[in-house]
Amino acid sequence: MAIQAYVALGANLANPTQQLDAAVDALSALAVGDSLRVSSYYASKPMGEVIQPDYVNAVAGFITTLEPIELLDALQFIEQQQGRVRLQHWGPRTLDLDLLLYGQQQISLPRLTVPHYGMKQRSFVLIPLADIAPTLTLPCNTSLESLISVTMRDELQKLIE
Repeated sequence: MAIQAYVALGANLANPTQQLDAAVDALSALAVGDSLRVSSYYASKPMGEVIQPDYVNAVAGFITTLEPIELLDALQFIEQQQGRVRLQHWGPRTLDLDLLLYGQQQISLPRLTVPHYGMKQRSFVLIPLADIAPTLTLPCNTSLESLISVTMRDELQKLIE
């Protein structure tokens, strides 16, 4: 079965823009045909109290035939290939790939929650997602556009089209 998936990309170490470019290349192998679409890249401030560099964020959308856990495993493999080390919650990283949406499914498993638990509050997720899916409605029947405030739009700086 083929299904539309959306993945958030973020990096703030080891040349973040190149990290996202490499991740996009790797994600293309998970996409059916030429279904991969990628948002602009945005600069954002880090979450939490850890002092660290700003992030570069984007969202990729693609059709995949992978089941949710298979897709999660593939995303974590890509992170590992790009040097991701999980040392600190909300700490700096070479690459962070989060499965945001898997079709209209709501998934609650020990390793995976979809829709992603924090996506509705994060400008660095919502704005790039709206770049590639402006008319998207979330599984809770909330429109993506209704979640985006003017303040959120002002928080991010577009880096690359």
